[in-house]
Amino acid sequence: MESEAKHCSEATSSLDAFDIQTQVRLVFGPGAVESVGKHAAGLGGKRILLVTDEGIVKAGHAAKAIEHLQSAGLEVATFASVRENPTTADVDLCVEAARDHKTDLLVGLGGGSSMDTAKGCNFIFTNGGKMQDYWGIGKAPQPMLPLIAIPTTAGTGSECQSFALIADEETHQKMACGDSKAAAAVAILDPELTLSQPRKVSACTGIDALSHAIESGVSLKRNAFSWMHSQEATKCILPGLGRVLTHPEDLEARGQLLLGAALAGTAIENSMLGAAHATANPLTARFGVIHGMAVGVMLPHVMRLNAADPGVQACYARLARLSSVSSQDRDDLASQDLIRAVEIALEMAKIPGSLEQHGVTSEDLDVLATMATEQWTGRFNPKSLSKQDFKDLYRKALENPS
Repeated sequence: MESEAKHCSEATSSLDAFDIQTQVRLVFGPGAVESVGKHAAGLGGKRILLVTDEGIVKAGHAAKAIEHLQSAGLEVATFASVRENPTTADVDLCVEAARDHKTDLLVGLGGGSSMDTAKGCNFIFTNGGKMQDYWGIGKAPQPMLPLIAIPTTAGTGSECQSFALIADEETHQKMACGDSKAAAAVAILDPELTLSQPRKVSACTGIDALSHAIESGVSLKRNAFSWMHSQEATKCILPGLGRVLTHPEDLEARGQLLLGAALAGTAIENSMLGAAHATANPLTARFGVIHGMAVGVMLPHVMRLNAADPGVQACYARLARLSSVSSQDRDDLASQDLIRAVEIALEMAKIPGSLEQHGVTSEDLDVLATMATEQWTGRFNPKSLSKQDFKDLYRKALENPS
């Protein structure tokens, strides 16, 4: 654990090596979606496929984006069949639509599922094959189409990531397919688009964003660049989420949360995640638990486990002080304040605290633990976890809810 503690020390040395190429142009502000036509044309787009879902269409956001794209003289087709937790079958349907339209630029409008579907489509449309061929990093040899990402939720941070998270239609295994060419060229962050979110969506996506900020901050791949983004993301998200849940019309809080989610997405891109996501993904795959809820149920238990390491304590303490949830000088006490602040956020978000409320029983724990050991994100947790460790985490979430 000595090397892990050193890695997770509060201050990251300015001499720690990293190799990072930032790729995404961020356009932020109320009404920013109005610039989508200008940016699409600037990227050379002429035939645009808008990838979105029915809820975004009903909210009027798709019509607004289409209007501004068409005003720039661009031809637009819409694929509005995105589903939550998209599968390989969903991506295949999107590829069909892209081919029919002879698409030369993609716009992903919506939550992480819309952006992931657009990225998944981009892999196959430009490089052929099937989604399984791109599971991993850097497996697409050919250039991809330009992508504009427009999030309508403050959650996944997919707009700042080069990964498409797509589930295998048959096995339900969630595949992280990453390639630098898959990253958005432009991400448009318009807080006005998040005002129409139902409270449950704001809550679940906000908790997901918070987990991204915290887990990326203690990941084994963490570096000075990602740590900077993890800190700023936590500082935005922790207070911003509470304000959005109590005052959903507060546009400034919406913007704070949206920016925090994008910063957390940038942190993930450069440092990965940890055991909260490794344990959450099997809950979604096996029990259909909404991703933000699954991560929320597991996050406090994972944080307590990781906080046994003094280096992780220092990181948590730093995040707690930056977010104004602790004034403690001692790292162990400040780190506990951060965990308690997360639990309060979960209570405000009305996230069920026990796995039992999601239909999980003690008989399911062994299978869940096996699935968790197969999750890629678990490799980057600051504490190495065995199958028994994962099983113990699930048991705590079942028997001793936060």
